[in-house]
Amino acid sequence: MTRPDARRNLLVLAGTLLLLKSTWFSATAVIPQVRQEWQLTPDLAAWLTISVQWGFVAGAVLSAVFVVSDALPPIRLIFLSSIGAAVANLALLLTHDALTGSLARFATGLFIAGVYPPSLKLISTWYRDGRGAAMGLLVGALTVSSGVPHLINGLGGLNWRTVIVATSVLTLAGGLITLTVVKEGPYPFPAAVLDPRQARRILRDRGTRLAMVGYLCHMWELYAMWTWFLLFFSAALRVHGMEGSLLGVYVTFAVFAVGGLANYTGGVLGDRFGRERTAIVMMGASAACAAFIGLLMGAPLWLLIVVSLVWGYAVVGDSVQFSALVTELADQSYVGTALTLQMAFGFLLTGATIWLVPAAEQGVGWRWAFAVLAVGPLAGIVAMLRLLRVRGERVLTSEAA
Repeated sequence: MTRPDARRNLLVLAGTLLLLKSTWFSATAVIPQVRQEWQLTPDLAAWLTISVQWGFVAGAVLSAVFVVSDALPPIRLIFLSSIGAAVANLALLLTHDALTGSLARFATGLFIAGVYPPSLKLISTWYRDGRGAAMGLLVGALTVSSGVPHLINGLGGLNWRTVIVATSVLTLAGGLITLTVVKEGPYPFPAAVLDPRQARRILRDRGTRLAMVGYLCHMWELYAMWTWFLLFFSAALRVHGMEGSLLGVYVTFAVFAVGGLANYTGGVLGDRFGRERTAIVMMGASAACAAFIGLLMGAPLWLLIVVSLVWGYAVVGDSVQFSALVTELADQSYVGTALTLQMAFGFLLTGATIWLVPAAEQGVGWRWAFAVLAVGPLAGIVAMLRLLRVRGERVLTSEAA
């Protein structure tokens, strides 16, 4: 296979992922409308997002235990999962309360677990050199797709049901394109066999384990920020006498969009300067934004928007580093399982922080609510410093041998 073939498949897969994952945040984007129509409290509304995370965790755990991501061809798995995610997302139209709505969202997350990890494994079959940049482009597409529902919702204030239908159609289209256009690359991973013990063996490797810890610290912050940023910025607009303005919707989409750019550029930086070092810089910037952005609610809007975009860039620019590290450090026969296991742990953690932010907001207000998220990236910096030492020790041992 030639290099143009790799680039073509990368660009097509990135484009389809823009469509495939749009169902993830479809309910989050319309939470204000759904809360009003269903008369939900903030705590009940949070479950519409938390359920997606936990559904993803359930799907990821099942996939890891039964080695689904390594046993099934990734293209076929992505297509079948896109059908399930689209149908589950549409089921939200048949619900009228937090319980049934959360069940529909849980099912959506369950099927998305068959889209995300296999996509990262699939593109890795095309790239040995420059894998970080390639994976960064994919994760960037996933980031932007998570913001697509906000953009759809902002175009004329569409009814929330229209947003749900539109994102389901986009997801199904992404699955069809993947099935008919995308191919596996010339560097396939070794064949895997069904072995539930592999999950435990993966965690025994210290390097892989530290990469996963870094990912957990990253996830402590990411989805809680994405989930509640719109409500935070809407509160800031009220401070400026702009209640009801669509500016909050567009800034929220911009936060996702700049995060998409961060994933690609972060991947390039990781390839050039080292994945651990790049993650450390991103996490430091992200922790600072989380800790202090609430203090800017009364500041000039241009300043708040700039800091929001910096946060949107830094909060996700480290993500690809952890995924690329796992593909390099884990047993090569079980890379898909390792990625899926990492994501299962990470998304399980997001349920806690998605709940924690509104709880903090009720206690201390938006000025300090996001500050609780800074703990994650600060701990992640420690994990990456340790991983640098571990990899250095392995190099020395290899050279001595």
